[in-house]
Amino acid sequence: MRARRVIAAASVAALGVLSLAACGKSAPDVAAYVGDRSYSLDRVNGIYDEVQAKYGDAVRQEAGQASATPSPEQLRAPVTRQDVVNLLVSLELGKRLAAAKNLQVPDEVTPQQLEQSLRVPATTEYAKLWAEWVDLLQVFNQQLPPAEVSDESVMAVYQALVKAEAIEGGLPVADVRQKFGEGAFVGSATALSAALEEEANRVDVSINPRYREVGVPSLVSTGQSVIFYSLPYINEEGPVTDISSPDAASPSASPDAEGTAS
Repeated sequence: MRARRVIAAASVAALGVLSLAACGKSAPDVAAYVGDRSYSLDRVNGIYDEVQAKYGDAVRQEAGQASATPSPEQLRAPVTRQDVVNLLVSLELGKRLAAAKNLQVPDEVTPQQLEQSLRVPATTEYAKLWAEWVDLLQVFNQQLPPAEVSDESVMAVYQALVKAEAIEGGLPVADVRQKFGEGAFVGSATALSAALEEEANRVDVSINPRYREVGVPSLVSTGQSVIFYSLPYINEEGPVTDISSPDAASPSASPDAEGTAS
């Protein structure tokens, strides 16, 4: 993607998120609270484990047809538990925002349409949740007026793409703007950020500290392929604080140990 312009198929948002402890929501077995809804660590683990199991089975089957033996790395899907949390939280906020704005969200995108680009079997819950999320993103991109494309917003999206290894790093903002073309997708991303931030503040969002670097799942089309990435809106320097749980402080609980970055 060194010389190509980036064309957005969906965008990303930055949200104001409070810590579990700050809101009195500190159950160590809960990954996230969104208003009156909670998402347990068991739910996150279940979605993640299903992706890894079905992906591994698919790779083994394909490798068997070629009489090859896949490596452990090849058997791991490019999905982390952090990705699962990002998707669950963003989807819930998106649904609430659509309802508040009386937006009709058609059921158009199927998991099968995303399977090849997402690199996740269409039969998994993760793929099904992604299909719902893309339906929402398409509506928001059509209904929310785009915001001004600032250097800060351009570089935020750029750094997220660098992290996803989708574009070369170390570029100045002028070069990034040239690669992004008119940057319309950054304007859409900024508008969605503002809308979701308002919704997050309204319903009260709390995140388990083990998932400090929370981001909104996003995808961008280069015209030849689709890139999935995530733009963090809270990290180790953000307002989250640890909760009293041995698991939360354990290195093994960190999503960083789960393979490919989001």
